Amino acid sequence: MNVIDSIVTQAASIAAVRRDIHAHPELCFEEVRTADVVAQKLTEWGIPIHRGLGKTGVVGIVKGRDGGANGRAIGLRADMDALPMQEFNTFAHASKHQGKMHACGHDGHTAMLLAAAQHFAKHRNFDGTVYLIFQPAEEGGGGARVMIEEGLFEQFPMEAVYGMHNWPGMPVGTFAVSPGPVMASTSEFKITLRGKGGHAALPHTGIDPVPIACGMVQSFQTIISRNKKPVDAGVISVTMIHAGEATNVIPDSVELQGTVRTFTTEVTDLIEKRMRQIAENHCAAHDATCEFEFVRNYPPTVNSPAEAEFARKVMTGIVGEERVVVQEPTMGAEDFAYMLQAKPGAYCFIANGDGAHREMGHGGGPCTLHNPSYDFNDDLIPLGATYWVKLAEEWLAQPAKAA
Repeated sequence: MNVIDSIVTQAASIAAVRRDIHAHPELCFEEVRTADVVAQKLTEWGIPIHRGLGKTGVVGIVKGRDGGANGRAIGLRADMDALPMQEFNTFAHASKHQGKMHACGHDGHTAMLLAAAQHFAKHRNFDGTVYLIFQPAEEGGGGARVMIEEGLFEQFPMEAVYGMHNWPGMPVGTFAVSPGPVMASTSEFKITLRGKGGHAALPHTGIDPVPIACGMVQSFQTIISRNKKPVDAGVISVTMIHAGEATNVIPDSVELQGTVRTFTTEVTDLIEKRMRQIAENHCAAHDATCEFEFVRNYPPTVNSPAEAEFARKVMTGIVGEERVVVQEPTMGAEDFAYMLQAKPGAYCFIANGDGAHREMGHGGGPCTLHNPSYDFNDDLIPLGATYWVKLAEEWLAQPAKAA
């Protein structure tokens, strides 16, 4: 692998920062300490910063050897927030905060971008500007959207923006990137069915919402199998059903909640329309009523073809063609999608390995994302930082695209 030597030399100190962040996880829009750590390091290295976008966001501004005079710029983004879950690991850098954990590797994403920032500050082997975007609130808070709404791209104009996420299960030293959709949109629904409660021994005197809800849940899956084109991806998951308080009482109402995942707005439109029709008509057929709510959260994450191909070439120069694999789309969601709606760019995966990197005391569980036994693999720091550096340098070395 063609990893930058000076980044390797500093990797241990950056890993210590990563472990400190892991031990002090903060939830979305609460990343005050984490943002302070990022800001302190960037300032220590002589990188000007801007704070406050998205409440706790930090943007580092690295000017190249021309002082940024050519007006060109690229953005590199890392997320900073943790998850509201209890950590099972017992190693020294395990979470010190009950019910909070870096179980998705955002501590590692922050560390990789910090390692790149340190290299940029010392070498500045490019003309133009690199914007280092340390984003809050990816885990459900839509921090990317908030930063954009508060002027991210107006204050820091850039030609393209790139993101990266660690991916467990792939062998270390591997990257994955592809054009087009790579992560799904996410929407949430809540349906309240209202019938007429009564005695469980006298069902004919009431309107039982429970069998109505059961039929509705099954009917929703016909949208996937019979309304949507088979080649279009879509998932409807009813994940919560709440009803009743006693075994001998038919309840007045049932509440269903869950999520919808797709790769296109058109499929989301279809699913929402058909779910509403099924819910309302299914209830009407049984003399019940319903309240239907459908909230769209993150849009699909769609890589620009040219920018994805550029990333692939950079990765190939670092690890070789055989270690840059096709990025299989996942039904997980990512708010970097908002940045890709506003700017060309690409979101890639960097392999986190099989979990063997964890020290004793990892809880015995798998090292998968959003798992209480997860930990970021510090061996990725030099590789991920090298990718950021070479990506920015090579991007800014290209001829500017015509307006």
